[in-house]
Amino acid sequence: MRSKFLIFLLIFSVILVGCSKNAVNNQSPKATPTILGDGSSSTHNAHNAHNTSHNTSYPITVVDDFGFRVTIDRKPERIVSLSPSNTENLFALSLRDEIVGVTDYCNFPPEALNKTKIGGFTTINIEKILQLNPDLVVASYGNGQQNVETMKNLGLKVIAFNPKSIKDIERNILLLGKITGKEREAMEIVEFMEKKVNESRNDFKIKPRVMHILWHDPIWVSGSNTFIDEIIKIAGGENVFSDLDGWKIVSKEDIISRNPDVILISSGSGMGGKGENYIYEWVVRELDIDAVKKGHVYVIDADIISRPSYRIVFALDNVSTILRDVAASR
Repeated sequence: MRSKFLIFLLIFSVILVGCSKNAVNNQSPKATPTILGDGSSSTHNAHNAHNTSHNTSYPITVVDDFGFRVTIDRKPERIVSLSPSNTENLFALSLRDEIVGVTDYCNFPPEALNKTKIGGFTTINIEKILQLNPDLVVASYGNGQQNVETMKNLGLKVIAFNPKSIKDIERNILLLGKITGKEREAMEIVEFMEKKVNESRNDFKIKPRVMHILWHDPIWVSGSNTFIDEIIKIAGGENVFSDLDGWKIVSKEDIISRNPDVILISSGSGMGGKGENYIYEWVVRELDIDAVKKGHVYVIDADIISRPSYRIVFALDNVSTILRDVAASR
């Protein structure tokens, strides 16, 4: 039981951390990968062209996703981020100067690479965080509730997030904007996200049947109550594993029996680190199903489809485009 839990924890950290730089669209089983847009070139431009903050009144008391009531006494000037998604959102809110620490996995925007590192995602270094003397720590579910409670007991102001939908991500951004004096920037980001969501909605007469693989050996797929399942639905698809709750292990036979029209794969090398397209190569080699035969196997940048930041809408846009192309080819 303990080993199964540890495997799940590792997989969950990969889901939320992401593990690659590029989004790849494979048009056929033997195609040379080509790059899909991931929103990198427009990082903050859509909603961050100028500083238009409200004058926020302090103190502010909020309730985070862990159910903790947190009072922020003054505008945070030293912020530590404990996940890549939080880092992306903080930068988008024009808080680059206030960010003093990030995880080893925080690679976007590129400026994040120059910030002081406080350890991994599930292996944060609390002593190092204390040395940075932050007045706000932005945590995530994957950091572990025990770590969050330990930091609180040490006197740190900690806000913890656990978004399970695009609306949750938007709500977290609005909360961050409220407590950091960036309410208007937060509203602009959410408006931008909602615009992208509306542009990405598809309503096909026959919904493409889709599955998402995020790991191989064992095979992990996205079921219901995940933001990846939500992406598939908004883009007009039907998740063939929607009867499963959360991220679950399935067998090769399960995939073959459900015979999806489209397979989405998170980029990365898999647990064995066997190369960027390792999971894709396994799919097209081992699965004799319609999606493979018709070239409907697509690799999506793990950093945008697996991180609950504002960039999730770029993953949605990619999936929406893929499903439109698939529907048009019928």
